[in-house]
Amino acid sequence: MRIRAIHHAVVPIASEIRNAYISFAKMTVSVVAVVSDVVRDGKPLVGFGFNSNGRYDQQDILSRRILPRLLEASPKSLLDADGALSPEKAWDAMMRDEKPGGHGERSVAVGVVDMALWDLAAKVEGKPLYQFLGERYNRCGFSNQAWVYAAGGYYYPGKDIPQLVDEMRRYVDMGYESVKIKIGGAPLADDIARIEAVLAAIGPDRRLAVDANGRFDRPTALAYARALAGYPLLWYEEPGDPLDFELNAEIAAESQVPVATGENIFSHQDARNLLRYGGMRPERDYLQMDPALSYGLVEYRRTLAVLAEQGWSPGRCVPHGGHQFALHLAAGLGLGGNESYPGVFEPFGGFADGVPVENGVVRLPDAPGIGIEAKAGLYPVYKKLLGW
Repeated sequence: MRIRAIHHAVVPIASEIRNAYISFAKMTVSVVAVVSDVVRDGKPLVGFGFNSNGRYDQQDILSRRILPRLLEASPKSLLDADGALSPEKAWDAMMRDEKPGGHGERSVAVGVVDMALWDLAAKVEGKPLYQFLGERYNRCGFSNQAWVYAAGGYYYPGKDIPQLVDEMRRYVDMGYESVKIKIGGAPLADDIARIEAVLAAIGPDRRLAVDANGRFDRPTALAYARALAGYPLLWYEEPGDPLDFELNAEIAAESQVPVATGENIFSHQDARNLLRYGGMRPERDYLQMDPALSYGLVEYRRTLAVLAEQGWSPGRCVPHGGHQFALHLAAGLGLGGNESYPGVFEPFGGFADGVPVENGVVRLPDAPGIGIEAKAGLYPVYKKLLGW
């Protein structure tokens, strides 16, 4: 098979919500469609990709470096021994002449295209991506479902505690057993009031996680760790700068609540350093590396190999992003679960239509690939991109 064309564009996902660090008022994402020469039902098979929320579109890097290398590569150099598209070889082509290190924006651009390539590869096989990956890489088997939690609780102009509580109750009514709210965008006492109100609203049989989005300096991170100790929280997420491993280790040692971090770790080398120096404990803490932001699945598999070397189970991985791609990885590779953003970052957040969350678990559809075509709010983005 061959890649016939690659289309890409910028799509806004602007919202007035904010976390402790950034506003999403001008947030954008890149979308990519990789068109193959394989025809099914009168149309070419196309792989679709996009980047997760929290990082802006990558159009300059895509148009000037990543996509030209992929299109200039010899078609045979992108195929495996069986003549099928190899996302691994395509990854090598995209990263040609890129120096090591410097992860951050480049990793997002490559991740967008990597997602589209895996979507396409699974479609060629006529299999949902979770099955395609499970059969290829997961000797322990795979599942067609995954645990998910509802991430919300953002700060919003005029949003008070009753509105926050109503939001969390909506998630529980939707079938979620675990929810997450932001902290650090208000004084500690106010955040504790928010936490207590949510815990009371969701009840003792459900779990609450809190996320500081890397906002805190050392004194504040420690103050929150001590204040949170008396609450039955699922985790305390990203208390300080994601690359301040010394601070993370200090918080992990102090905190009585499990620590979660990793959404801003973009390579297997940085993941190794986090485990070496960040004080994370494989029996209690959580890792949240997002494959769509960190060079895609090709690199994410390297990260999983690093975790295994350090004694970590993939079951401690719960990717950031709340998107269909990470959901397939969770089900296909035996990860611990996946984030979800009910009604936020649309049309990219959320999962396929008509797939309810039941007892905190979502079942994946059996549509080939990622299943973007099964999401009525998202598929038109790509139809417009392709001129269909």
